[in-house]
Amino acid sequence: MDPYLEQSGIWNQVHTGLIVSIQQFLTPKLRPKYRVAMEQRTYLTVSPPDALVGEPDVVVSVDTRLASHTSTSTVTASTEPLVGVLPMPQEVTERYLEVRMVDTKEVVTVIEILSPANKRAGAGRREYEKKRTEVLGSWTNLIEIDLLRAGKSLPMTVAKESHYRIVVSRSVRRPSADFYLFSIRQPIPNIPIPLLDDDPEPMLELNQLLHNLYDQSGFDLDIGYTQQPPPPAFSKEDSSWVEKTARSFLNSFPTNGSS
Repeated sequence: MDPYLEQSGIWNQVHTGLIVSIQQFLTPKLRPKYRVAMEQRTYLTVSPPDALVGEPDVVVSVDTRLASHTSTSTVTASTEPLVGVLPMPQEVTERYLEVRMVDTKEVVTVIEILSPANKRAGAGRREYEKKRTEVLGSWTNLIEIDLLRAGKSLPMTVAKESHYRIVVSRSVRRPSADFYLFSIRQPIPNIPIPLLDDDPEPMLELNQLLHNLYDQSGFDLDIGYTQQPPPPAFSKEDSSWVEKTARSFLNSFPTNGSS
């Protein structure tokens, strides 16, 4: 996994590209019984301001001519406005996939790729947790793909820490679920796509899909690999590995636009 993909302006492209790539990868494996449909949810959130709204700058002046003739001074207030930033409502659209039965339109499996908004406090997390709870309380399988280090993980109980995680929750086994945990140094594991009854579960080759998307989208032309990756900070060992890998990548492509 490339931690630089989390940076602003890049991750939204990764998210959308992966959704499309997964749909195209699974469709020939699941047809004609199942269809992989792209869905979306839209909600209103408030974006944090870039800076706190400043208080007016009040300049107080004294008319000395009046003060010399009276026992009380007269104060005149002159207010000069400052330019600040207010938090603004923003419409957010998040896309996800549904595996449906072709004949009944029944939703068999939901595939979610988490966005930064899903992992921080606010409307994005509330909306996603609501949807997640509905799915977990139904007979629909859930695949939750978290390729973001930043933010607070969704509620789960697993006895191990990791940079990234994928949850495969089969409805017939709840509350148990399969957790695929991996670090920055490991490839993204292949994961099964649970379906109905005894239908075979195709394997989703997510690592290869992401690498193909990276090459096809030219993300290396926008990413500054000479800079530090987005927070949170890595351990000393992982940071050294990231720096060495980024340097090796840049040396392999001396004409890379990000260098």
